[in-house]
Amino acid sequence: MKREITLRVNNKDEVIVIDDADTLLEVLRDRLKLWSVRESCGVGACGSCTVLLDGRPASSCFLLAARTTGHDIVTLEGLGDGAELHYIQEAFVSQRALQCAYCTPGFILSVKALLDETPEPSDEEIREYLAGNLCRCAGYADILRAVRVAQDKKKSLAFKE
Repeated sequence: MKREITLRVNNKDEVIVIDDADTLLEVLRDRLKLWSVRESCGVGACGSCTVLLDGRPASSCFLLAARTTGHDIVTLEGLGDGAELHYIQEAFVSQRALQCAYCTPGFILSVKALLDETPEPSDEEIREYLAGNLCRCAGYADILRAVRVAQDKKKSLAFKE
């Protein structure tokens, strides 16, 4: 069944017509052209489709779009202002934690949620929090370093405010 819904995506209200069976991933990519949201496993196990839903990581590949009305959805496109990279993106680049970059958007959004929730996580907390994001290029040491660089950058940004 088709219906019109309003989604709050990257601080913008988007009015779209969906089918009840449409996943959030399909709507974000196919209708809103937000290419950072990627499909890999299709069952919410790899993290490539990760978005932030009310600030928490969520797998958009098996989340029905109709169930996300009234929630704030953030994709990688919504992190920065468009002119400059977000500090977490900068950390991933500086630490070469992106190799093929297919999984990178999901990792970056998960790191954002982690640092918002736990400003000074231990290595174990980082590993546990990112367990739902898989990197097939095996760049986990680089990713861990990128989290530490992002953590330090976030502290310095907070100090300046």
